[in-house]
Amino acid sequence: MKKHLAVALLLTSLFASSAQAAKCGGDFNGFLQQMGGEARAAGVSSQVISQAFAGLSIDPEVLAFDKRQRYTFRKSFEEYARTRVIPARIKRATALMQKHAQLLSRIERQFGVPKEILMAVWTLETDNGGGDMGKLPVVRTLATLAHDCRRTELFQGELIAALQILNRGDLPLSDLKGAFAGEIGQTQFLPSSYIKYGVDYDGNGHVDLRHSVPDVLASTANLLRVNGWRTGQRFAEGSENFQVMREWNRSEIYRKTIVLFAEKLGANPN
Repeated sequence: MKKHLAVALLLTSLFASSAQAAKCGGDFNGFLQQMGGEARAAGVSSQVISQAFAGLSIDPEVLAFDKRQRYTFRKSFEEYARTRVIPARIKRATALMQKHAQLLSRIERQFGVPKEILMAVWTLETDNGGGDMGKLPVVRTLATLAHDCRRTELFQGELIAALQILNRGDLPLSDLKGAFAGEIGQTQFLPSSYIKYGVDYDGNGHVDLRHSVPDVLASTANLLRVNGWRTGQRFAEGSENFQVMREWNRSEIYRKTIVLFAEKLGANPN
């Protein structure tokens, strides 16, 4: 997906207040050296930086994909939803909602986000972790995009956040894999969102959005809560909560699809 990039574009860049950011373009190794200095200033250890940057090179496929991507929907809502809200997904999501009933109830009580909304997002993003979470090395992907000068500040911030994930020990470098814009895990958080909204809900001391269902669902709920989700209020199109979901995805079509999926799971958005 390439959806959470829309969220990041609304977030304050980690470099917004920096007097100097690494210079994009030019020699890639020189760029990485500058980024290493920025990362150390952000509290990342030299060992983590060295390991993460060892042998790193630009990924031309990531650049090619990014230049093709428009981050907009070309289909109508009806066309898009028809391929996403399908019986097999509804059936699986319903079964998982029953399997994780206690967890979802606990999260809903704490964060105020309906279980049907969380299940809709989880299913639409990666088919509940069983679909494509992305297989690209996140550090290489983000270093490639940060080195490119079109949105260097945004992706420099994401690269620092990815290094912070490693520094915290949330995921090992070998497991820090993601999609073409660096999205990570079962609900496809960009690293800055991982750092900002991630919740260690299974209590093991780490935020693991690739493997831990409690962490995934609680972090997703936390993102919506922090951005203004109104507990017990409607979330249909035109509502305040529908607007809050822009922090998840700016596309109205995608948000309407979330609502439709939640309706199919038994929620009443009105």
